[in-house]
Amino acid sequence: MRVTDHGGGVWSIPVPIPDNPLGHTLVHLLDTGRGPVLIDTGWDDPDSYAVLERGLAEAGTSAAEIHGVIITHHHPDHHGLSGAVREASGAWIAMHPADADVVRRTREVGPGTWIRYVIERLEEDGAPDEHVAPLRAVRDSGRSRRASGARAALPDREISPGELVDLAGRRLRAVWTPGHTPGHVCLHLEEEVGGDPRGRLFSGDHLLPEITPHVGLYEDPEDGTVTDPLGDYLDSLERIARLNPAQVLPAHQYAFEDAGRRVRELLDHHAARLADLLRLITEAPRTPWQLAEAMEWNRPWDQIPYRSRNIAVSETSAHLRRLVKAGLAEAAPGTSPVAYRAV
Repeated sequence: MRVTDHGGGVWSIPVPIPDNPLGHTLVHLLDTGRGPVLIDTGWDDPDSYAVLERGLAEAGTSAAEIHGVIITHHHPDHHGLSGAVREASGAWIAMHPADADVVRRTREVGPGTWIRYVIERLEEDGAPDEHVAPLRAVRDSGRSRRASGARAALPDREISPGELVDLAGRRLRAVWTPGHTPGHVCLHLEEEVGGDPRGRLFSGDHLLPEITPHVGLYEDPEDGTVTDPLGDYLDSLERIARLNPAQVLPAHQYAFEDAGRRVRELLDHHAARLADLLRLITEAPRTPWQLAEAMEWNRPWDQIPYRSRNIAVSETSAHLRRLVKAGLAEAAPGTSPVAYRAV
């Protein structure tokens, strides 16, 4: 893919994600009265940074000229290169406080904390011993790697939901859209697009044209708060539907129109997932792992790679928690690991 000029001082630059089926992150460049601003930066990798630099040059600027960086969410394919851009330019970095807290915690906790947390989660979800064994071996060896994002840059500005970001000559309003992460934000560029006053939306990972964003449990080894990420995500989708932008500029795939249609598709998708889960636990109590094995994915369970199974179980757990919060499911007494049944 090449740099795309979306008009009105907005470009998208595809920055590669190494060894990832998504391929790239669309980093958006926005002209402002104080200089160019980036929305997301891409994966922290020398080759990715070189591609970003070439894309900026094609758009008529450079990393050294970047005035500010706005991060839709903390994931490394979005926030990874923020530190490199700030080092090159002195740019400020802005992020929602909830995701800034994730960055801070990830930098502070040791690698052993993360591996223990992942093992505990999988054991609680009913993962079989053969799946957990490799992680236990890493833990016992003392050679645990640091969590992804352990070197991520700390932001120096907060994004305040509902307020305009401080950009000269632009009306860019932050819209808090938790679900994919606790502090995910979309950014509404309030201006006419081809005579349409509804503006454009930089949607990060919240709203993508063909992909259903991952919604799993928010991970924090040191916080036992019972969150409801899927409930957050569904509420956030409806918020974007009410906003009804003329065009959506996502962080993956391509720009598209008719945000309302895409929101309806995603709401229907998650409603079907919830109904399927409810059917399964009506038949018999099941652990999150057993439910993930029984659900439909984009390939048979025995063909899903190891790490992707962990993601699938986290997503299953988030849907299960939504059913529990809605009073439709509960833990079956006397089960260990805990199995869930319909109420």
